[in-house]
Amino acid sequence: MPPAPQPYAQQPYPQTNPLPPYIPSPTLSERLGKEGAGSRLLAWVGGAVTLLGVVLLLVLAVQRGWLGPLPRVLVGAVFGAALVGAGAWLHRKPAARTGAFALAATGIATLYLDAIAATSLYEFLPIPAGLAVGLVTAVGGLLLAVMWDSPLLASSVVVACGVCAPVITQGFTPELVTFLLIIQIATVPVQLRRSWWSLSLTSAIPPLTASLIGTALHTQNTGVAVAAGFVSAAISLIMLRRKENDPTLLAVLAVAPLPVLAAAVVLPKTQAALLAGALAVVLVATWPLVRGQAGTVAGVAGLVAALQATVTEFDGSAVLLGEAVALAFAARYTRNRFALGGSLAFAVIGGLVAIVVDVTPALLVVPRPHTTADLLAALAAAALMLGAAIALTWAAVRLEILKPSKLLPWLPGGLAALYGAAGLVLCAALLAVPGRSGFLLGHALITVSWTVAAFVLLLRGIAVVALRVVGLVLVAAAVAKLVLFDLAALDGLARVGAFLGAGLVLLLAGSRYARMVASR
Repeated sequence: MPPAPQPYAQQPYPQTNPLPPYIPSPTLSERLGKEGAGSRLLAWVGGAVTLLGVVLLLVLAVQRGWLGPLPRVLVGAVFGAALVGAGAWLHRKPAARTGAFALAATGIATLYLDAIAATSLYEFLPIPAGLAVGLVTAVGGLLLAVMWDSPLLASSVVVACGVCAPVITQGFTPELVTFLLIIQIATVPVQLRRSWWSLSLTSAIPPLTASLIGTALHTQNTGVAVAAGFVSAAISLIMLRRKENDPTLLAVLAVAPLPVLAAAVVLPKTQAALLAGALAVVLVATWPLVRGQAGTVAGVAGLVAALQATVTEFDGSAVLLGEAVALAFAARYTRNRFALGGSLAFAVIGGLVAIVVDVTPALLVVPRPHTTADLLAALAAAALMLGAAIALTWAAVRLEILKPSKLLPWLPGGLAALYGAAGLVLCAALLAVPGRSGFLLGHALITVSWTVAAFVLLLRGIAVVALRVVGLVLVAAAVAKLVLFDLAALDGLARVGAFLGAGLVLLLAGSRYARMVASR
């Protein structure tokens, strides 16, 4: 007999993988309530207070004339070495390692600050020798952190030096930035060996910040700012080859060009443009050579530098709009949406400058005399505004960012193209026929050109809804211009020509469009 079927309740159910239980992150009170948290907090606060006391002692000794310069340096070196030795002795006992880390960090920072004082404050050591001593001290501290496997120790040494060094150097001097860059370079082997994100951040912030402040206070030269930006960017790119798309390294790479751009602001016009332009060339050239998001960050930073160089060197809008067109083509053929975003930024800024400076609304509606140079500049700006609007729209459609079914995003590009086309036609007419006659002729041609463009869009829009709607909107704009502007502002043959030309084109467009719709 075949076996009886099992009851429904005894049928086996498929096994599913349960979701892991949600574990909330501990609150601040829970962290402080853990065993040993109080001792760690007290140890590190005590180390910070001790280091601050060393700095204040050095400053007070200078102000009061206690001891001589050489004894001060020797006392600082002995005190720092004693702290490091005490930390090494305590590290042998597991229960006392929290205090060992704090003592070692305080001692290493004291030794490094002592080297800074001996070099920049008392001038006992020449700058190369002081840099060498600082490098040895920083490397020793970082090696100790690696041996003890303590990212907190490594970051604490870097932060302590960065915070206290400006007091020793008496300001944000080139020597200060150089010392801080030495620490940052010394962290590279550790960053290559250990994935300590905090060290990447804490080693980059002090030199970049000191360079920015020194530039703002005019207490350092351009070379130091360039060195700070270059070193930070280079280290970030090296690390990103091992830890691709690391957010901390990407953030450092993004802010690394700031010292160079800030230095360009305080330089004379030509030098500022050359410095920002050179930075833009380097960063944009890095874009296709670096994998992942690092290349994108470098490329966007390069576009910002290019924008600053352009705005600094050129007064008009033509170069900005030309760069917008070039970036739109580059975005289309490289399929890079960030390049398209850069093109949009250049186009918006260039368009605003063109409306304010080159192709002003007064130029379009008020007949008045203009110089040939002004008309040529306006003609170039208007043509490039039209080209940028068309190129941006074309690239956005090809990259599937702008959908033919979405009508609203087409409006800004259409308005910019309309304004640029009007300026182009009017400036060309004024150059050909100066004075009021050229103004009247230009506006008649603008009206006719709008109707022709609407006709072309309607023909192309048989299968594309957006083009068809844009064509109909352009027809409405041409009719509105005829009634509201041309009828009042134009006279004589110009008014007759505008109405006849627009009317004939509209008649032709209506009949032709009707036949094409019927055939479909």
